[in-house]
Amino acid sequence: MKLYDSAIAPNPRRVRIFLAEKGIEVPTVQVDLLKREQKSEEFKRKNSLGAIPLLELDDGQCIAESVAICRYLEELHPEPALFGRNALERAHFEMWNRRVELGLGVPVAQVWIHGSPYTAPLVAAEGGAQVPAAAAFNREIIARFFRWFDRELDGHTFIAGEPFSIADISALCMIDFATALVGIAVDPALVNVARWHATVAARPSAQA
Repeated sequence: MKLYDSAIAPNPRRVRIFLAEKGIEVPTVQVDLLKREQKSEEFKRKNSLGAIPLLELDDGQCIAESVAICRYLEELHPEPALFGRNALERAHFEMWNRRVELGLGVPVAQVWIHGSPYTAPLVAAEGGAQVPAAAAFNREIIARFFRWFDRELDGHTFIAGEPFSIADISALCMIDFATALVGIAVDPALVNVARWHATVAARPSAQA
């Protein structure tokens, strides 16, 4: 199998970190998002939505969406159990992963789409236009999320307590993308977020 990947996007990185935590090596194919290679007719025959990451299996079947890819890999390689070891832990990890995706990932994506010079030509290519007010509105949502997140992390090593999980991977990828490419700063007064980030960023898999 092979992974269609991009160095700049958070969701492909989520799969790369997951692979690294599992100790799995999968060949990658780099896709240039800024050149819209993922929108080519050839690529859209693999994923009609024209998005990455995409895992292509040896028989030609394709799995899109980063969490779906990670779930497939978890079934093949159950240890370490990044989606949980029992019913309650799986539900807890899923709850936190969805909170991160909806509470942080969605507004970060909106700031990226409506507030970045990198995405202006991409939005125009789709027949749209950036809405600066949408970027400003979502920055406020992100700031509120971080304040809530800091309170929730109090007394916890990882997002769902213990152990390290898919929720930590998701949050690390989204926060790093937001700070490096979207121009969103995390308030240094949020000491629990800073401590958590330092812990997960120090894991070898974070370099994937």
